[in-house]
Amino acid sequence: MKRTYKRLKTDMELFGAALVQAHVYVVSVDEELRVTFEDYGGIVEEIKRESVKISGKIFMRDQLEFRVDLVAGEEPR
Repeated sequence: MKRTYKRLKTDMELFGAALVQAHVYVVSVDEELRVTFEDYGGIVEEIKRESVKISGKIFMRDQLEFRVDLVAGEEPR
């Protein structure tokens, strides 16, 4: 099953996910573009320049990717 997602890169994208209480999950991607699931995630609680707090855990923004699943038929922005 192919997963359709949106990568949250900017403060505004993370803020939007927090505002609508979207479920955000955390992955890492290596140099060969292999994706490793890091955390099931949850709701964004705090956004800082260097980190994001999700469900009580702090994740470093420069080391990880934050993603939300897109609803079937929804266009990525």
